[in-house]
Amino acid sequence: MIAAEAVFEVLSAESAAKTVYDHVWVDGSEEAAISEDDATFEVVGYGDKMDQSWVMEELKETRNFHGAFKYGTAAGLVHSGLIGHITKGREPWSLRNTKTDAEKTKPAAECKPIDYPKPDGIISFDILSNLAYSGTNHEDQPSHLRIKEALADVPAKTSLPVYDGPEQRFCPAKVYEYDDSGQLIINSQNCVHCKCCSIKMPSEYIQWTVPEGGGGPAYTQM
Repeated sequence: MIAAEAVFEVLSAESAAKTVYDHVWVDGSEEAAISEDDATFEVVGYGDKMDQSWVMEELKETRNFHGAFKYGTAAGLVHSGLIGHITKGREPWSLRNTKTDAEKTKPAAECKPIDYPKPDGIISFDILSNLAYSGTNHEDQPSHLRIKEALADVPAKTSLPVYDGPEQRFCPAKVYEYDDSGQLIINSQNCVHCKCCSIKMPSEYIQWTVPEGGGGPAYTQM
């Protein structure tokens, strides 16, 4: 909403409106000769509006809740109690992450396999059943999930042999799977947009973009 308000203010300004309409539209038709630079403008007020909003107040007040847990559960609970009930965001420190989520992904050799119970069909369900309930469908459109060109060898040479292919494990919609030859298959039509793959995989090799039409889970059957 804040972004929309900032854009509206710019479009409502006489100078901005004149620039957009005089250059882009001529007699109701788009002018083919216009350059992209001439038809664009920067909404510089968005940052100031965010800084002055209740959104930033809440973000500042809660910025340190997660960070202390890297020192252990006890430290995280004590620190959360302190900032949640006493300082309420006024503490002069900020606990920052020094590593990306991708860098924190552990190799398979350092992890113990988890034996999950099978879905009972009453409270818990298999992945494909849950996918059907989500109402997600991205068929007949370009894939919005791509392997970054410079990192094309990461799935077969790093993700599968070193990390045992975690993308095929954490994905809640079976978007990723490896065939018998060790090649990655991407079923982008199943994607429910959790975006875990774009931040958690080695080297962040997955490029997630907005799907055509912007569609996502509908959950009409739940």
